[in-house]
Amino acid sequence: MEVFSQSKNLILFVVLLATLTTLALGQGTRVGFYRTSCPRVETIVQNAVQTAVRANPTIAPGILRMFFHDCFVNGCDASILLNGATSEKTAPPNLNLRGFEVIDAAKTQLETACPGVVSCADILALAARDSVTLTGGVGWSVPLGRRDGRVSQASDAANLPGFNEPINALIRKFSDKGLNTQDLVALSGSHTLGTAACALFSYRLYNYNNTNGPDPSINPSFLPTLRNLCPNGGDGTRRVAMDSGSVGRFDNTYYAMLRDGRGVLESDAALWNNPATQTLVRRFLGIRGLLGLTFNIEFGRSMVKMGNIEVKSGTQGEIRRVCTATN
Repeated sequence: MEVFSQSKNLILFVVLLATLTTLALGQGTRVGFYRTSCPRVETIVQNAVQTAVRANPTIAPGILRMFFHDCFVNGCDASILLNGATSEKTAPPNLNLRGFEVIDAAKTQLETACPGVVSCADILALAARDSVTLTGGVGWSVPLGRRDGRVSQASDAANLPGFNEPINALIRKFSDKGLNTQDLVALSGSHTLGTAACALFSYRLYNYNNTNGPDPSINPSFLPTLRNLCPNGGDGTRRVAMDSGSVGRFDNTYYAMLRDGRGVLESDAALWNNPATQTLVRRFLGIRGLLGLTFNIEFGRSMVKMGNIEVKSGTQGEIRRVCTATN
């Protein structure tokens, strides 16, 4: 019995040590992190996002995209929020991000309610969740406890997943961040909100791969609509809804658009053209004969996974006083 007790104690010690090591390495997020130190944090952030989205619905997809771009570049540390001549904000993929003022507004209120407590990284994580619920999606519990990074370089954004990358490259980039193919398909579902500039996809409409014709994966009945919105040589900044089936509503109709050849970005269309990702798209649609996946639930799970990419906690990073500058 004594040997058993010693073995049991050793196992408990090892588990405790592993837990402490995980926390030290920056994986210390948990639900309820601010329960005593700043109990109104979620209400304050939600109110800030709600006010902004009611005034300008495009803020919701903007914040979602901002969180994605933050997490994929050196982890979820709010480095995307830092100002600077060569900060991440200045990288080409980030030039059209929107919603920064919403995070700043929430931070200002939180610095009054609980000064020096809540990180900008956690504010962004909560705001991303609230952007989903305010547009009709289902929420999830957001683990908190991230700390803010001190480094933000535009060059680090070069490896963000691109709108015209082959599907295998996208799968690899997600895998490099600890996300699997289902996470890729689930998180791509955020394109049910928002728009894309003509410049990002008009090459698919006219001379795709130097063929003097359109991308054959585009539904022929959808092609005139896109060409009318984005005429050849026209305004590349004009924006087109990525989910014409439910503009501004967070739901799974994005996957129906892919099935019907109405994916706007090439990276979206690729999800239907690849057998592995097509199976997942079909599961999100609940197609008969396949084990279904509930989009809202799986999206939340994948957001939690993404939100834990290379997070800083413990003594790493800092809690910024303002989100646009380090302390």
